Amino acid sequence: MGTVTLGVSIAVPEPYGSLLQEQRAGFGDPAAHGIPTHVTLLPPTEADASALPSVEAHLARVAATSRPFPMRLSGTGTFRPLSPVVYVKVVEGVSACTQLQQRVRDASGPLVRELQFPYHPHVTVAHGIAEEAMDRAYEELADYEAAWTCTSFALYEQGADGVWRKLQVYPFGGGATLPNVPAQATSVETPAGTPVTPR
Repeated sequence: MGTVTLGVSIAVPEPYGSLLQEQRAGFGDPAAHGIPTHVTLLPPTEADASALPSVEAHLARVAATSRPFPMRLSGTGTFRPLSPVVYVKVVEGVSACTQLQQRVRDASGPLVRELQFPYHPHVTVAHGIAEEAMDRAYEELADYEAAWTCTSFALYEQGADGVWRKLQVYPFGGGATLPNVPAQATSVETPAGTPVTPR
């Protein structure tokens, strides 16, 4: 069956998701419209396609024992010069995101892996573009604020075209509805930009 590239993330809901996506496009980031706004829990990870059922069962178990938590974004940060990334900071929900990503990658599950960089939840708004544009992103979103209740995460697969597509949403507590996480305006959602971005 071959391999697939998977990722897990928390979608930033509307209206915040589309606004930040449009901002990212405005800074000249060519990946903007292929990467709706998100907080990564698992960066791009290769897996055997045959492992998908066990991956989905594992994520369902993680979500079933998780509870909604407040998320708040505020201001900007950057990974430069280590990596050419400008991001909006997660200032509330950091510990919950950290615990979730650890459980997603737990050694007892099918998504165990080491990270290239220490985990740092964030929302990328510019990646790999001209320094001047990176500076503009850092400055123009310095006062950005957003807050919502996180009630789920999702599994995504990267297609041969480089686009990430949502496979399944996992509501916390095993619920069937997602009242607090509206879909983003575009039809494509993704867990991450590129594997070199610190996550």
